Amino acid sequence: MTQFGHILLSSLPDTVIDTVKLLPFLFVTYLIMEWLEDRAQSQSIHLLGKFSAAGPLVGAALGAIPQCGFSAAAASLYSGGLITAGTLIAIFLSTSDEMLPILLSAKAPAATIGKILLAKFILGMVSGFAIDGIYRLIRKRRAFIRGTAVEENEENRIHELCENDHCGCEEEGHSPVVSALKHTGKISIFIFIITYIAAVLVESFGEQSVAAFLQSNQALGILISGAIGLIPNCGASVLITTLYLDSLISAGQMMTGLLVGAGVGLLVLFRTNRRHMRTNFKLLALTYAAGVFWGALIEILGIAF
Repeated sequence: MTQFGHILLSSLPDTVIDTVKLLPFLFVTYLIMEWLEDRAQSQSIHLLGKFSAAGPLVGAALGAIPQCGFSAAAASLYSGGLITAGTLIAIFLSTSDEMLPILLSAKAPAATIGKILLAKFILGMVSGFAIDGIYRLIRKRRAFIRGTAVEENEENRIHELCENDHCGCEEEGHSPVVSALKHTGKISIFIFIITYIAAVLVESFGEQSVAAFLQSNQALGILISGAIGLIPNCGASVLITTLYLDSLISAGQMMTGLLVGAGVGLLVLFRTNRRHMRTNFKLLALTYAAGVFWGALIEILGIAF
């Protein structure tokens, strides 16, 4: 068997495991959205809107919980218009993926682990509030120019999610559980394919090659670390964390990669929100820019964890 053939086979089990771990998060998310669409409707959306101002705070706190699934769930909630762009970015930036298990298994000091988690939470929250504030100012400016009322909340687009996946949500007497299962099944297949491709690419290049490239230039290393973090796979956070523990990359490079590493969240966003691709690319750019900015600032200030 060739080396590439071996990589294809060895990457398959991890990809299956990563995908299976997402299923409960995705199913519960879609089930909740089905309930909101069928029973709560405008009242529930109004209730969510009342507390949307604190979204980045709550999102950053939930995102800091070590798992790969919450960013994927958040992407679906955003696609349905249930959370703001700032809340989504806060979740993406604070999401920990496999970072915590790697730190614990390597017996990293508790103080180091706490500082990294706290930094991701604070930076995610601050970025989320800033983005929501900017969006709000843009909406007010547009409303002023047009002479119309300001629309503070995102539009509820759960129905678009259903139309895209042809899950039968619009049919009378449909089962919310069946529709949620259909949503989960379709998005899981998509996630599996892309995650498998990403895993094969990472395995092909190797950790040492990546580390050598990052060490060659600190500034460029931050940009590259951010690009690695965008890989839609929990393995990206494993790679970044391992390289940092082995002192092969700096704290700024590590934080950039971990902030940008939203797992499959961005992947799910592009799949579920495909009618708004321009917005998706803006959110992708904002996530990357925020990660690079905070990483560069950490590098400049000489902050260590």
